[in-house]
Amino acid sequence: MHNAPGPAALTTAERAIDARFRAILARLPRHGPAGWLTEFAVFGLKQAWACVFGGAMLAVIFAAHLWYPRDPAFARNDFLTLAAVAIQIAMVAGRLETLRELRVVVLFHLVGTVMELFKTQVGSWSYASDGLLRIGAVPLFSGFMYAAVGSYLVRVNRLFDLRFTRYPRRWLTALLAAAIYANFFTNHYVLDLRWLLIAAVALVFGRCVMQFRIFRFRWRMPLLLAFLLVAFFIWLAENIATWSNAWLYPSQLGGWHFVSPAKLASWFLLMIISVVLVTWISPPQPPDDGQPPTSAGPAAADVSSGQVRRRTPVR
Repeated sequence: MHNAPGPAALTTAERAIDARFRAILARLPRHGPAGWLTEFAVFGLKQAWACVFGGAMLAVIFAAHLWYPRDPAFARNDFLTLAAVAIQIAMVAGRLETLRELRVVVLFHLVGTVMELFKTQVGSWSYASDGLLRIGAVPLFSGFMYAAVGSYLVRVNRLFDLRFTRYPRRWLTALLAAAIYANFFTNHYVLDLRWLLIAAVALVFGRCVMQFRIFRFRWRMPLLLAFLLVAFFIWLAENIATWSNAWLYPSQLGGWHFVSPAKLASWFLLMIISVVLVTWISPPQPPDDGQPPTSAGPAAADVSSGQVRRRTPVR
């Protein structure tokens, strides 16, 4: 976090969209229920915008399950791979992602594909065997699902202007992420250390508080809670993907059922790897005032004019 460059800026397309929405939202009430409803609506819109890559991927997977021909001349897995490539090209061409951010997305793709190759080999989950665009038992679209997580994290960082109080040293988080990634492989041969690693995550990140700007105010949340919430929504998306037969766990081969909630632990740990990769291009930034938050709820900052000013939060 030391000697870090400035926070990531909105892309050209996002600045134009942001200006139009601000012109509309600025006329809405600032205080009371209507003011809080505005904040909530903007939060939902920003989250949806941050999820555009993952949402598009999930929509294609869902639609292919419902409407793709049963005996196609072109394999469904290959179609999903080409659709994922088209989505990624559109993200960059539409200036929704920068080329610098694309490097992290590609790294997510590579890290995820290596894990997929190993996990399918040991039988943790499996894909349909159709298609040519694959490496071994792994269709190439699988790496894009990891890339979707990377895309979300780099986009949410700039859309919400994330700031962190007491963020741990990046070298320490990198060591922790490396240990977590290694455990995804070694747990098949030696003791599974995931619960010990979760305890280590709680120790390393436990004091960190995340501040995020929605519209007029900054809000704050313990970073561990943010990790857990994102992991929960990834788990929900995983249930949609497995229902759509994108991949299946061994227990689902005889008939689909919800993915075990125990998988939340894996997704929680994956969040640490993901966050560490994102800090490669977007080092965590401290709050503008350099002071830790003093109470729960929205941070005492008014950002309606683009400037952060200390004020008393609305109750």
